[in-house]
Amino acid sequence: ENPQLSSLDKTDLAFSEDSQSLYKPEPLEKVLNVVRKLMVLVLILTTDFFQLSERAAMDASYVQELDGILKEARTIENHLKQKRETLKQRFTVIANTLQS
Repeated sequence: ENPQLSSLDKTDLAFSEDSQSLYKPEPLEKVLNVVRKLMVLVLILTTDFFQLSERAAMDASYVQELDGILKEARTIENHLKQKRETLKQRFTVIANTLQS
């Protein structure tokens, strides 16, 4: 035994020898199956992500369309209020003319 090795070095050496004896390489087929399963999972997640992105884009376009409809409705509402006010004024003039 080498007296220059500290007790820490001896522990590291013993650990590395033990870990090598405990290590059992997985068969290649098993590793490939795990990789295939992971690839399928990634594909599924990617597909789901793109579907959600498309839905979000559609939702955004619906929101824009609804905003446009709301603006148009407000414009029509304001126009109708102005028409009502104009009719009110005309009726007032007609009523005043008839009373005179």
